[in-house]
Amino acid sequence: MVEEVKPRVKTPKSAAAGEVVTIKALISHPMESGQRKGADGNLIPRRIINRFTCDLNGVNVIDVAIDPAVSTNPYFEFDAKVDAAGEFKFTWYDDDGSIYEDVKPIAIG
Repeated sequence: MVEEVKPRVKTPKSAAAGEVVTIKALISHPMESGQRKGADGNLIPRRIINRFTCDLNGVNVIDVAIDPAVSTNPYFEFDAKVDAAGEFKFTWYDDDGSIYEDVKPIAIG
């Protein structure tokens, strides 16, 4: 069974220069540990988001190493200082080599 992996991010559309904003990021992901067996009796391959990053205009805001004990659909909430208009780039890294991204613009206003 293939489950769709879907990033969801909530950022403000604009901020004042120098303002600190709250970012919320969640990814719908099964987070399979590799220790369970499927209906056929075989181990289900490990599939875990092992790293999450957020950059603003190419500058790192947060970089999280995720351990295997994290729950399904990992959620992060953090603050970021916005000095200039641009784009937040969110990246999730999967054990299977997949990379999931989302981009959100932010204006100064």
